[in-house]
Amino acid sequence: MDSSARSSQKRREAVTLRAVLLVFTGSLLLLLLLASISLGLTSFRDYISGQLSDHAQDGATALGMSLSHAIDGSDPVASASLIDAAFDSSRYLSVQYLDTAGDTVAARIQPLGSFGVPAWFMKLADIPLTEGQAEVTRGWRLLGTVRVISDPQQAYQDLWNITLGLVALNAIIGGLGLLALYLILTRTLSPLRELEAQAQAVSHRDFSRRVTTTSTRELNRVTRAMNQMSDDLGVLFEGQGRLIQHLRQLNNEDPVTGLASRTAFDRRLRVEVESEERAAPGGLLLFQLSDFSDFNQRFGRDTADELLASVASVVREFELRHAGVFAGRRMGAEIAVYMPGAGMADSLHWSNELIQAVDGLYSDAAVPLEVAVYGGVAQASEGMTIGDLLSAADEAMRQAQADGVTGCHGRDPSTNGHRGAESWRAVITEALASKSVGIWKQPVIRSDGETRAFNQVFSRIRCDDDWIRAGVYVPIAERFGLMPAIDLLVLDKALQLLRQDPGQQLALAVGQSSVADQVFRDTLIGRLKDAPTIRKRLWVGISEQTIHHHRKPATALALALKKLGVGMVVDHFGVGGVPFTYLQGLPIRALRVDHSFVHNIASHDDNRFYLEQVTSIAHGVGVQVFATGVETASEWETVQKMGLDGAMGYHLGRPKRINGDGEH
Repeated sequence: MDSSARSSQKRREAVTLRAVLLVFTGSLLLLLLLASISLGLTSFRDYISGQLSDHAQDGATALGMSLSHAIDGSDPVASASLIDAAFDSSRYLSVQYLDTAGDTVAARIQPLGSFGVPAWFMKLADIPLTEGQAEVTRGWRLLGTVRVISDPQQAYQDLWNITLGLVALNAIIGGLGLLALYLILTRTLSPLRELEAQAQAVSHRDFSRRVTTTSTRELNRVTRAMNQMSDDLGVLFEGQGRLIQHLRQLNNEDPVTGLASRTAFDRRLRVEVESEERAAPGGLLLFQLSDFSDFNQRFGRDTADELLASVASVVREFELRHAGVFAGRRMGAEIAVYMPGAGMADSLHWSNELIQAVDGLYSDAAVPLEVAVYGGVAQASEGMTIGDLLSAADEAMRQAQADGVTGCHGRDPSTNGHRGAESWRAVITEALASKSVGIWKQPVIRSDGETRAFNQVFSRIRCDDDWIRAGVYVPIAERFGLMPAIDLLVLDKALQLLRQDPGQQLALAVGQSSVADQVFRDTLIGRLKDAPTIRKRLWVGISEQTIHHHRKPATALALALKKLGVGMVVDHFGVGGVPFTYLQGLPIRALRVDHSFVHNIASHDDNRFYLEQVTSIAHGVGVQVFATGVETASEWETVQKMGLDGAMGYHLGRPKRINGDGEH
């Protein structure tokens, strides 16, 4: 739809029912006013015209009689004196005495002058000037004819004054009528304004608004029906939200600990380790509570489940401290934790801290049993499968178990060394200081396979003559609070690209520590306010994990973006643990499903069913759904069949570097 069509539609939508009724009634009153004035003036004009005609005829008759009997009508001087006297004593435009040949014997004529009546009104009224005639005779001889036309000046003045009076009277009556109608319509149609507000609230997934104003019987029935429909929709969407949450729990969560289930953890780990698009170094920790079967038999199943839930709480606190980390329950009392981007030294250090915290909890709960916690860490590297990684971590855990005391062993099956956290911190800091940060973009394709929805922009840093992917350094940048600076750099570049290309739409993702940082949020909103003409073509992504861990700042940022017309995207949807009913309350433009749901989706019925339900409900509330990590034709075909709005991934388009002059 072009701009002229949109503006025309807005003008049509701006007209209210009350305005339409007032305009219609006002137009009807105006027509009645004009008809009333027209009929009244026509009648009065005809009456005045008749009076003027009689006046002219009476004058002509009197002059004819005088010229025939009182004076000698054949005497021009006497005739002129009589005509002058008659003309001066009454209101005539012309008095003429003509002989039988039509020649003027005596005459007085004056033009119709200016007397305070508008010329247009005189032209409109156009009072006919009827000529009065009388014959002048002497005995049986015809001397001539007297012709008299009355002066209509007073008639026009009377007609003008009457017209003004009629207009004023009708205007007062019409104005009072319109005022009364306005008040009646305002009171009668007041529920419609509340109904409109309620409809707007429903469109924004707010089903709590009610219409309380009463009016006519028909409108009261409509308001009751709308209130009932709003209640029903609220129950429906709440039920759908609970259904999605339940499906997610069934597919992804362990019912005892609330951590990821074994299947969900392996699926996500496979994407992190084996996917061409996401694969990056990282550390995998497997730890196990020793003699857990004895604990279960001694204290009972319920107590054992409570212990596992407490251990899961410790693990979740660990996840919160280390951005990007995710965990899952393997079996029994064995838990796996993956640390993206972590080198071997950092993985061992953090894993030992976690194991010591779990050991303290387990030892206190197991008194008088002697228990321990054994952990094994393995380092992921290029070309590994998750089977290789899990086997290496399990072997390291068995080595720790052989020691017989709480502890953690590490095993790095790769041949390449990995940087430690401090080394990465120095690399990232140096890259920011030297502007060695490159901006890349990757297309997000609509399900039609041709249309580009937008381009995703992200950063890579230069290190050792190579560009390091975000998946490698972002977890470290999050831990050391460097993400706000990186995200602002990407934002500035994205705004610059939007200015250069008016037809382009871009999306960027902001980090967890960035969302939690008040200064970053204020700076982000400030820079968007300074770009009013381009910001509506920008999408801002916030991961579901970020919303889960930082709900208040994430909600505040989402509302601020909505005020500016900037769309918000929930990234990594499906793995963050946020109830879908909560997400429904946020001003979301789109969901982007996590890679782990898309990887080999053609062979995962549960994932397909889950995504189909999510897509159906999201579309019902005006939210788009995109997939990420599409790397094969089979995955893309499945995504298209499920009705998602689009996707991104190496199969659809690889990232391309952008600089100030173009792409490479």
